Amino acid sequence: MSGRQHRETELARQVRARGLAAGKSSAQIAEEIYEKCSSQFGTTRIKGHRLAHGVALADVIEQIRALFERDGKAAPGIGETLLSAYESGLKRPGPEYLHYLCSAYRVEPPSLGYDGPCICGHGHKMPGVVRGDLQDGRPDTSPGPRELLIQPIGADPPADGGEEDENVLRRTLLQLLAGSGIALDGQVLGSVESMRRRMDDTLVSATVSPAMLDQWEESTIGFGRQYMNTPPLRLLCDVMLEFAAVRKAMERHQPVDLQERLCRMAAKLAGLSGMIMINLGDHRLARSFFRTGRTAADETGDRALRAWVTAREALVPLYYGDPREALNLAKKSRDLAGQTPCAAQVMAPVVEARALAMMSGSGKKDVVDQAKRALSRARAAFSQMSATEQDDSTFGYTERQLYFHQGDALVKLGQAMEADLILEQALTKYGPTDWLDPTFIKFDRAQCKILEGDVDEALEIAHRTVLGLDESCRPDILMQRAHEVGKQVEVKVPGHPKLKTYMESLRSRGTSTEDPVTDRSGT
Repeated sequence: MSGRQHRETELARQVRARGLAAGKSSAQIAEEIYEKCSSQFGTTRIKGHRLAHGVALADVIEQIRALFERDGKAAPGIGETLLSAYESGLKRPGPEYLHYLCSAYRVEPPSLGYDGPCICGHGHKMPGVVRGDLQDGRPDTSPGPRELLIQPIGADPPADGGEEDENVLRRTLLQLLAGSGIALDGQVLGSVESMRRRMDDTLVSATVSPAMLDQWEESTIGFGRQYMNTPPLRLLCDVMLEFAAVRKAMERHQPVDLQERLCRMAAKLAGLSGMIMINLGDHRLARSFFRTGRTAADETGDRALRAWVTAREALVPLYYGDPREALNLAKKSRDLAGQTPCAAQVMAPVVEARALAMMSGSGKKDVVDQAKRALSRARAAFSQMSATEQDDSTFGYTERQLYFHQGDALVKLGQAMEADLILEQALTKYGPTDWLDPTFIKFDRAQCKILEGDVDEALEIAHRTVLGLDESCRPDILMQRAHEVGKQVEVKVPGHPKLKTYMESLRSRGTSTEDPVTDRSGT
């Protein structure tokens, strides 16, 4: 133990001793420890509770393991290192571990420094909810602001006769204790049956079946498959309807395992919605969806999912003119992924390479070398991904996407010959129904031709691409790339005879002729 930790423990011990002498509860002592130690030692609320009980990390771990065993669950993976990370604020416990930490300390999440109620839906001071105490096995009966059932603010009391049924049983029990010989009558049986029915109603209304969750998860995966070949507005409607169904299920208390699955789906659907909003040109809503996705992903404790949402969010500043923020988010995604083989391990360095190219322009050797090193890391990470993720273009990362994004980065770096070769290979890997990425690839190839000086071929490629787009397949982000080709031709060969025809084809399709926002390209 370091000198700083020793001083923190000594001060907490003094506060605890005075609190016990004054008859204060563990929760009250924990709050005092937090108030006295947080400014000096950075003590968190969750650590304050352990210090208030006067126990070591190992004692808390054993208590949580005992609670898991009591509930018939396999031994948890939590250890002293993870608990220490919670206490230092480096990590946030997932919904299940947070529930058991609350159970062990007999408090609600806000007392431990976390927002919102526990997913179990009831107070953790209820008799029978937690068996045994961290100190001496006696239940903590001290009063608290959230003593029993958590009720929504402003909720009306139940009007279903539940209290009267309980009173019938209480009177019957008192008569039995007094030695009265009473018979089992219809009133008692009616109250018993009524209470059983209400429990059934509660269980049915408070849970969603695993079969329904299976269907939602399959729908989410299906939406991911449709992303490449379905017009964005149509797909957005389908995704948001599913998003609403998941939200309604999450409004009620669910078992821990089902709640985690719901959070996972919410994160994926929010992330997919953010991707669609990028394509529709609304970067504000895209950022909002990614923020929602991060919140949901944090509840799962899944590093790969959190990293995926962050990597996807990095595309917003990448496409809307802030490559420096895109670079920072890509690095954050890489850190979140850690050593876990996942899609974000590939996506993050690809975004880094594209952001570097945008920040420093083309042709600078040090930037080219740095970006190529990032692309090399992406290829190495791709080889470590599972086959399932390599086949998923939305929630995973495919080989064709890797070719496309490498080519896009090389175009921005001015490496026209190498980029054109890679982009040509990328096109061969897409099917006839895929339109989004192949369209971007064709515009990238047009830019390669401009860099090589073949302006006629560049305009021919871009013009064919624009004419081949249906009305529902012209999102803002795509048409901005079409305008960029025209602007680059104008810079390269002012007044080119074919440029006027090309720009007229854009206007005839209802696209804006205003200057595009800096670099909205790619998916």
